[in-house]
Amino acid sequence: MQKIASFQPPFRLLMGPGPSNAAPSVLRAMAQPLVGHLDPSFIHLMDEIKGMLRAIFQTSNDMTFPVSGTGSAGMEFCFVNLIEPGDEVVVGVNGVFGGRMADVAERCGARVTKVEAEWGKIIEPSQIAAALKQVRPKLVAVVHAETSTGALTPVEEISRLAREAGALFVLDTVTSLGGCPVKIDAWGVDAVYSGTQKCLSCPPGLSPVSFGPRAMQAATHRRQKVQSWYLDVNLLASYWGQDRAYHHTAPISMNYALHEALRLVLEEGLENRWRRHEQNHLALKSGLAEMGLELASQPGHQLWSLNAIRVPAGADEAAVRKKLLSEYNIEIGAGLGPLKGKIWRVGLMGENSRRENVDQFLAALKTLLR
Repeated sequence: MQKIASFQPPFRLLMGPGPSNAAPSVLRAMAQPLVGHLDPSFIHLMDEIKGMLRAIFQTSNDMTFPVSGTGSAGMEFCFVNLIEPGDEVVVGVNGVFGGRMADVAERCGARVTKVEAEWGKIIEPSQIAAALKQVRPKLVAVVHAETSTGALTPVEEISRLAREAGALFVLDTVTSLGGCPVKIDAWGVDAVYSGTQKCLSCPPGLSPVSFGPRAMQAATHRRQKVQSWYLDVNLLASYWGQDRAYHHTAPISMNYALHEALRLVLEEGLENRWRRHEQNHLALKSGLAEMGLELASQPGHQLWSLNAIRVPAGADEAAVRKKLLSEYNIEIGAGLGPLKGKIWRVGLMGENSRRENVDQFLAALKTLLR
């Protein structure tokens, strides 16, 4: 008989682009006994998760629930339900995840118009307005918080432009939900998705989504079936809605964890949580300035939860990251695409957005850069 030791992961301070460290109570929640996915107690949990997600998304949409899959599944959920072959789609691309939205839309058969900005810059409303003069799209999609660059794009004006053009507005909030204001109803967002492992500080594996009335109208009046059976909102609505019809075996323990993570967010209070993320971002930015370092994202539009730090001349970007991990147990992220080798991505998300973590990181980075 082969004996294999139980896996014992090392402790890491996860200050990269995600996942973030989860609160101890979130991890304990995952160790609770399993129940069936149609058990009355689990159905009660589902109702509470929906209610808490509505509060955190700032929406009254009934069709608000976690898709069983990571944030990328939430992205696919939005596009496969709302796009049919031949539809015109406008996508803002200012980093990796805008590019990924365009790719997914094309795979759904859409004719995609990309509205592009330099990585680190925001998508300007004027760019969207110019694109809407050229095409009449079914939907407009933008990344609120671009994880690859640390840029936070204001979306209220873009949403208004989309609505005036008769288009649906789809928003990626994977790195913003729970870390800065996200106001789905006030901003007129028709469809939104996020992830659990960033500012919600829950392990990866679920993707909170929300469809407003216009999005549900489009999804229920399609010319043909949704290409994905697993992500079809028309089927999932029967499971997460009042019918509770069997669709798939939900990840029970992950929903336990999400319930506890959402409970912690609301217990802290959204305004307090947003303020905490902002204050720690500013503390990091101030400490970096004292070291002669700066953020690479556009001034005035810098994301609180994900900070893109320019690598100073003469520094070995990869070596610094490796030593932070091996000598200090601190994980940070590398740059992607055109920013590869040029930035470090430092997350201050959810549980990890704490002043002591900022100070610990700054002290370690200062030592290594000497």
